[in-house]
Amino acid sequence: MELACLDLEGVLVPEIWIAFAERTGIDELRATTRDIPDYDVLMKQRLRLLEQHDLKIGDIQAVIASLEPLPGALEFVDWLRERFQVIILSDTFYEFSQPLMRQLRWPTLFCHKLVVDEAGRVVDYKLRQRDPKRASVQALHSLNYRVIAAGDSYNDTTMLAEADVGILIHAPQNVIDEFPQFRSVENLEQLKGAFLEASERALAP
Repeated sequence: MELACLDLEGVLVPEIWIAFAERTGIDELRATTRDIPDYDVLMKQRLRLLEQHDLKIGDIQAVIASLEPLPGALEFVDWLRERFQVIILSDTFYEFSQPLMRQLRWPTLFCHKLVVDEAGRVVDYKLRQRDPKRASVQALHSLNYRVIAAGDSYNDTTMLAEADVGILIHAPQNVIDEFPQFRSVENLEQLKGAFLEASERALAP
């Protein structure tokens, strides 16, 4: 009884905030958890910048609607779902995710929620819970599932540590150096091999 848990942004789809920063020309919006590991600090910075530049939820959603999954991501998700039950554990928001999840054929997604006022301004955000990726893996363990998890950044490392097997995929070198206990792969093709090796079952390549 094995489950696969994946991060979303940077693993299967582009980093939404980086794409939005490129579209708006606001360089500070490029920051992700690779740069600011404390997610609360990061989100407060993002909300402040949105307010400062009078940017609304519709502006962000318009950029997201133009994005596509990373090359090979759909094929990888299809391949993985033939061999594991798959859950996406992400620090994105449901208000952002639909166009990209549709392109990935709607895998299960656990993430957060934005608070948007009547004028479309993003005024706050609601975390599902503290350290939600790790808590999700803990909950799956309580149901007697074995969990293999993959992510690319600091905010994935507690999930990887809690999983039975944790894998980094195209992570920055500083994360690889700080967490040498996790296998590191460069691309989705290598990630397939890592999942096959991590499984306790004899799976077809």
